[in-house]
Amino acid sequence: MPKLKKRALLLLAALAMLAVSLYGCTGDTPLTPSAGVSDSGSEPSAAQSGELPNGNSVTVGIAQDLDNLDPQLAKTAGIREVLFNIFEGLVKASPDGSIIPAVASDYEISEDAKTYTFTLREGVTFHNGEPVTAEDVVYSLERCAGSENDGTPLVSAFSNVSKIEADGQGRVVVELAEPSLEFLNSMTAAIIPKDSGPTITETMTGTGPFRFVSYAAQDNLVMEKFDGYWNKDKAARLDKVTFKIIADDNALVIGLKGGTLDMVIHLPNTLESQVKDQFTVHQDTMKLVQALYLNNAVEPFSNELVRQAMYYAIDVDEIIEFVCGGAGVATGTSMYPAREKYFLPELAENYAQDLEKARALLAQAGYPDGFEMHITVPSNYAQHVDTAQVIAEQLKQVNITAVVDLVEWGVWYQDAYRGRQYESTVCGIAAEDMTAREMLVRYMSDNRKNFIGFQDAEYDQVMAQAMASTDDGEQTRLYKRAEEILNERAASLWIQDACDLVVMNPALEGFTFYKTYVLDMSTIGYSHS
Repeated sequence: MPKLKKRALLLLAALAMLAVSLYGCTGDTPLTPSAGVSDSGSEPSAAQSGELPNGNSVTVGIAQDLDNLDPQLAKTAGIREVLFNIFEGLVKASPDGSIIPAVASDYEISEDAKTYTFTLREGVTFHNGEPVTAEDVVYSLERCAGSENDGTPLVSAFSNVSKIEADGQGRVVVELAEPSLEFLNSMTAAIIPKDSGPTITETMTGTGPFRFVSYAAQDNLVMEKFDGYWNKDKAARLDKVTFKIIADDNALVIGLKGGTLDMVIHLPNTLESQVKDQFTVHQDTMKLVQALYLNNAVEPFSNELVRQAMYYAIDVDEIIEFVCGGAGVATGTSMYPAREKYFLPELAENYAQDLEKARALLAQAGYPDGFEMHITVPSNYAQHVDTAQVIAEQLKQVNITAVVDLVEWGVWYQDAYRGRQYESTVCGIAAEDMTAREMLVRYMSDNRKNFIGFQDAEYDQVMAQAMASTDDGEQTRLYKRAEEILNERAASLWIQDACDLVVMNPALEGFTFYKTYVLDMSTIGYSHS
């Protein structure tokens, strides 16, 4: 595309972004800073200067409401990263992407990868002071397997579980129906007190370094340090953390500058210039895959030629440049780069913008004059909104008119994601665990997470072989082949693993990015404390 035309496109998208940023979630209410939030300009706030008017505590700005606090039902990454601090599984994620013991002190996996034996750690207590028992663990795992959900697993990998039992010697044994090299990753599922499932969102009783205090819908969640945490070497440094829910990125910046926020997570890096001189800025990628997800179950997106044409019509590099200042990483398929073992960077090169090819494919598919479509986007994620606006402008070049519909997060989740009532959407998909399976299984024809509606017999066969394989090398090869199939079929229009900023009060230290979607608040503290 000529540079002049690119500049014009970016100007149009910038104007669209400005219009979006001036309004709240519904798109028709001007944003007004809430009481107690003010822009202090360049003068440092009390918190920035190291004074702690609220004691050893922090307030963290987040964009997404926490609408389902059940740790075994939480399906969105934004909720899971908060609950990581309150609940633990038999094992848990570590920053380098490996799995480490938690409520279990160690584990064994049989040679046939069908029997997992966990030795329970002594001295682990719940936040209510009660010791964790084998009965609690068996109950928790059986609940994940669907014992309180008419047999439908709450955690998808548990559909492979045939038996869970305590051996009376401080161990819990999990038997699988089919071998699995990856099942250990699912043991990050939360351990909760026996029979607490129906009330878990009220009690929020876990074993993590923080204990739940309170939750106010669409406002905040408060947690405090758990003094009885089993790992004294990894005890929380902060006494109290408040997650403040603020859907508008500009309001998050105002909160930082006004001192009402000490930390903001997932701030778009287009706003870095507004905060970098006063705050500590950490940068990485978000550990998710952002895409224009097309509903393959509806026309014209059921037509592979249309999907391929659309992929050739957009300019992924230009999108990344505009949305993330070039700092995002193009993916080309449903895998993010932190999963180095499986990531295929070359797939991102297969759909370099080619407008003539896009027009030819559209004509071949029966749409020589293009068509109209809708892109439904959760309005609280500026990067997704911006991406949708740029894609809409790019698609105009091949006579595809895309209308961007902004909706509140809860509406998007219920109607588009769960209800499948959408034509296309821009969002980010993250894994519930750190396996390749979790990023790829949602494209299998009969998978309940397949909100894309993709149906492909070859893909289903390759994925089934991969998940059943007990040879790590063969499994890796098969997962990579599955990624190639998705790319060839243009099941979605994958854009990037977007740039991720965490912005902190300069008096704070200890933040660490994980290789999965995790926010570990236990390591964060004030440098002078």
